[in-house]
Amino acid sequence: MGFVGKPLELPFDPIDRAARIWEARFGPSPSMAAVTSIMRAQQILLGELDALLRPYGLTFARYEALVLLTFSRRGALPLGMIGERLMVHPTSVTNIIGRLERQGLVVRHPNPADGRGRLAEVTPEGRDLVERATRDLMAAEFGFAGYEPGQLKEIFDLLRDLRLSNGDFVSEHPAATEKD
Repeated sequence: MGFVGKPLELPFDPIDRAARIWEARFGPSPSMAAVTSIMRAQQILLGELDALLRPYGLTFARYEALVLLTFSRRGALPLGMIGERLMVHPTSVTNIIGRLERQGLVVRHPNPADGRGRLAEVTPEGRDLVERATRDLMAAEFGFAGYEPGQLKEIFDLLRDLRLSNGDFVSEHPAATEKD
């Protein structure tokens, strides 16, 4: 995983050091160390992905919105659904779609199914840009080069359980009931 910007190159792991100090002062530190590591990993990955997308005039948030629109059957979705699927606030959706619209990658128009609502629709230019940007992200393995597929699945599964327990979605596989 590359670091965007100037690497810190510290002679020690600051999160590990903080965990040891935490343990001495407050008690067990695995949760603090894990969340701090996740937050730092998010910073690193977002920086790397945004750097890969910068030549396309995109941030990762705008890229995600374009991909979502290209995944839809008609290439268009209501703004509210975009926010729900991307798990972001409606204000963020409006900002993201507005920027994509100014770039000519998305157009907004009234939602025929809802007189007050708006649809965002990906343009042919937006579809082309998604294809090109996705090739670069795939080549960089989305910032996870060097990890084996099994490790990536383990990361996904661990974080999926956190998301499930916090209500992001309802499990498709409810707990199996014990049979007599």
